[in-house]
Amino acid sequence: MFSTETYIQRRRILKQKAGSGLLLFIGNDESGMNYRDNVYPFRQDSTFLYYFGLDVAGLTAVIDIDNDQEIIFGDELTIDDIVWTGPKEPLAEKAARVGIHQVRPSAAVSGYLKSSSAQVHFLPPYRGEHYLKLQEWIGITPAAASEKASVTLIKAVVAMRSYKSEEEIAEIEKAVNTSVDMHLEFMRITKPGLTEKQVAGQLQSIAIGQGGDISYPIILTVNGEILHTHTRDLAMRDGQLSLCDAGAETALRYCGDLTRTIPTGKKFTTLQKEMYEIVLNAEELAIAAAKPGVLFKDLHTLASTKLLEGLKAVGIIKGDPAEAVAHDAHTLFFQCGLGHMMGMDVHDMENLGEQFVGYTDDLKKGTTFGWKSLRLGRALEPGFVVTVEPGLYFIPTLIDRWKAENRLAQFIDYNKLESFRDFTGIRIEDDIVITETGHRILGKHLPKSVAEIEALR
Repeated sequence: MFSTETYIQRRRILKQKAGSGLLLFIGNDESGMNYRDNVYPFRQDSTFLYYFGLDVAGLTAVIDIDNDQEIIFGDELTIDDIVWTGPKEPLAEKAARVGIHQVRPSAAVSGYLKSSSAQVHFLPPYRGEHYLKLQEWIGITPAAASEKASVTLIKAVVAMRSYKSEEEIAEIEKAVNTSVDMHLEFMRITKPGLTEKQVAGQLQSIAIGQGGDISYPIILTVNGEILHTHTRDLAMRDGQLSLCDAGAETALRYCGDLTRTIPTGKKFTTLQKEMYEIVLNAEELAIAAAKPGVLFKDLHTLASTKLLEGLKAVGIIKGDPAEAVAHDAHTLFFQCGLGHMMGMDVHDMENLGEQFVGYTDDLKKGTTFGWKSLRLGRALEPGFVVTVEPGLYFIPTLIDRWKAENRLAQFIDYNKLESFRDFTGIRIEDDIVITETGHRILGKHLPKSVAEIEALR
């Protein structure tokens, strides 16, 4: 938890931005895996944590701007609870540590909201209990809840959470450093014969051992062309590439998100090395160009062009790579976006809507294949923390479809591409903070050159 003043100041600024009304923040509840008392690991709502700091299940918060009240609704432990959990700090004391001195029972939420004629502002719900509570408390049906979420509150939250304070950056860097340790272990222990799950399990233990957990399910696979495939009981073989996309989350719920691709055996093959360095060159150039005022969308275009320049050198791409990108030829090989905001969520504030988080009123999110997956397009500003993660993905089903349509054949040599259909994929990812004059790569050094990686193998 940060200082009491941090949370007081955040709420003060939020009230100024929102203007008037009731600001409703629904915390998360425990959720049973296979029966009520066997629960998933608890994760508090990130915006609730940002303003109220309490990583406790079953809480709701209301900021009544017009009447200058801030209230936490929740229940103290009963003696039956204490038998199982032991005594805990009273909720009133927890609330006081974040500067809130009104605590009321959970059952009082509905009455408080219904007693006011002020507009109730709430964020888009994403869990089942959120929808049901909105229906019970203010009569919003589940079908209508997302569309009735407050744009005023969404914009106010995004305007604050997008800019990371120094204490937040320090916490993110802590998460990134643990993520680096996870990837170093990945590079050290991966070998033919181990399964993806065996390796991934070791990495998760590092995140837990350093006081947090993973910030998202680990992607560790020999099928790197499948963008979000998670670990399987699949034995890795010599000659394959192994891709690991993994990050740690700290006890304060700030995230890291890194990706490295390595040979499953000791060395890259000549072709693997050549393709790897195409991706590495694109990543390093995109990072170098990151600074205030630059559209992240333009960094995506830059990385895409560099990827196609590399593919032209191996004979897959024909003609001018920049023109090929203008015609979206890169989306055959690079279907996702170059990166995204990162903070208390690995895809920061994604539940608030990508148009609000990653774009502006004047810059609309793309809707076509490839571009619709670019979560961030807006101009970079000091305090933004973003990922940079170009990749090359050879997806046989997609190749077959484009080839059958002879799509963009003026730029793509399908005969040459046929020999790459089983290459799989490569991604390299780092986390950066935008500074007043440029950027800084977060965390301690994580090897990414061919020589460094092979030295660890």
